[in-house]
Amino acid sequence: MTVGVEEEFLLLDPDSWHSLPLVAEARAALAPQARERSRHEFRLSTLEMVTPVCTTLTELHEHLAANRRAAAGAAERAGVRLVAVAATPVAEPDRSVAHSPRYRAIARHYGPIARDPALCGCHVHVGVADRDLAVRVCTALRPWLPVLQAMFANSPFHEGGDTGHDSWRGIAVERWPGLGPTPPLESFADYEDAVAQLVASGSMYEPELVWWHARPSLRYPTVEVRIADVAPTAAEAVLLAALVRGLVATLAAGLEAGSALPVVAEHLLRAAHWNACRSGLRHTLTDLFLGAARPAWDLVGDLLGEITPALDAHGDLDLVHAGLARLHEEGNGATRLRRAATVPEALSARAAETAAA
Repeated sequence: MTVGVEEEFLLLDPDSWHSLPLVAEARAALAPQARERSRHEFRLSTLEMVTPVCTTLTELHEHLAANRRAAAGAAERAGVRLVAVAATPVAEPDRSVAHSPRYRAIARHYGPIARDPALCGCHVHVGVADRDLAVRVCTALRPWLPVLQAMFANSPFHEGGDTGHDSWRGIAVERWPGLGPTPPLESFADYEDAVAQLVASGSMYEPELVWWHARPSLRYPTVEVRIADVAPTAAEAVLLAALVRGLVATLAAGLEAGSALPVVAEHLLRAAHWNACRSGLRHTLTDLFLGAARPAWDLVGDLLGEITPALDAHGDLDLVHAGLARLHEEGNGATRLRRAATVPEALSARAAETAAA
C-alpha cells in the first residue's frame, strides 16, 4: 500500500516564542523544489510540508527529513524557528488568516473559532482499492484511533503554561463542527450524503471542511488519518505512518473477507478521545472493544498484535519494534517537552530537534 504524509509546523519567534505570521516569507526562502512540497495553511503562522506518494518507509523517511531540513533553514532565514509542536504554546498576537477569498469566507462563516490559536497535525494518507472500501476502513478505524492519539500527543502547552493534557490540540479542535470522530458509514455514497447534509444544515461551510479523524479523499481512493499531533521528529512521523498503514491494510483485508464493521457507542468513543488527549500514555486508556479502562501500553500491545502480519508483509516490523521501544523508554512528545525546566527551554530544544530531522 502506498503512503504519504503531510506535516504542519509552527513558526515561532526565537525570543518570545510567540507564533508569527511569516509563512509567506518562509516559503519564499525555500529552494524551488522544496517550495513545491510546501503549502499555505489557514493560518499565517503555520507551514505545511508534504511528501510525494511513497511505497517504502525508507523512501518516506528520506522525504520527511529533507522537508524538515529545508523548512527549518527557510524559517531561520525568515527570522523565525520551525517548531514541531501541535498547539500554540505561548501566544499568537496576529491571528490573521491566509490572504485568499476562500479562507476569508471561512473565517466569516465560523467567526471567533477561526481565530483560535494555531494548531498543527500530522496527516497520513494510505492508498486503498476503491472509495467504498476507504469509507468502510474509516469506520473500522474508530476503536483504534484514540490509541494513536495518545501515542503521538505532542502539545501540552497553552498560554505559556502546562495544560495538564498531553494533546491540547486534540481538545481545542473540538470547537470546529467538522472535526471529531468519523461517523459510522458504509459506502462513499453514505459519505457524500452525510457531508451534503452538514453543508445544508449550515454548520459546514463547504465539503472540504470535513476534517474527521479519518476520512476518504474526495479525489483519490485513499484513507486519510488526521488524528495525530505533528510528530517531534521525522522518525516518529515514519512510525505513525507505519502503524496507520498496518491498520489500514489489516482492516481492509478483513472487510474484504467479510468482517463486520465494529459497533462503538458514540459517547464512549468521544470519552476515549478526551482521555487520550488528557493522559497520553501515562495512565489508562479506554478499550473500546471491552468498554473498560486498561493500562495504555496494554492497548498499544493490542494494536501491535492486530497489525503484526501486515507490518511483516510490508517489511516494517523491525522499524516499528524499534520505534515503540524508543517511545516506551523516552515517552511521547508531550512527556519529553515537560522534562525541560521552562516552556522556552522546551521549545528551544524542540526547535533544534525539528531541524535535525
